[in-house]
Amino acid sequence: MISANLDLVRSIYADWERGDWTSSAWADPEIEFVVVDGPEPGAWMGLAGMAEGIGSWISAWSDWRVEADEYREPDAERVLVLSHNIVRGKASGLDLDREHAFADLGLAREADSAR
Repeated sequence: MISANLDLVRSIYADWERGDWTSSAWADPEIEFVVVDGPEPGAWMGLAGMAEGIGSWISAWSDWRVEADEYREPDAERVLVLSHNIVRGKASGLDLDREHAFADLGLAREADSAR
């Protein structure tokens, strides 16, 4: 059975895959938005903070898109999205690491997946 959380995350990624970053209707007003790696790592609080964080991230790239590869539900409260970015960087030398993201979440790479 697909959870409401998974449906919500899939709908968010559907917008993002089209390059639409404008909707925040899905976000809690007190959201914590965290970027753990990349050219502009940081943490931002609230809807305005999330907009600033996303803006900082996007501004480091030109022609940036994200595509979801896999959705996982490690528990009833969280959805993990394995994705890849298609970018034309403004600067070179960035190494984004999926294994780092798993480790930050305390999850094993072999976790069961839900697609």
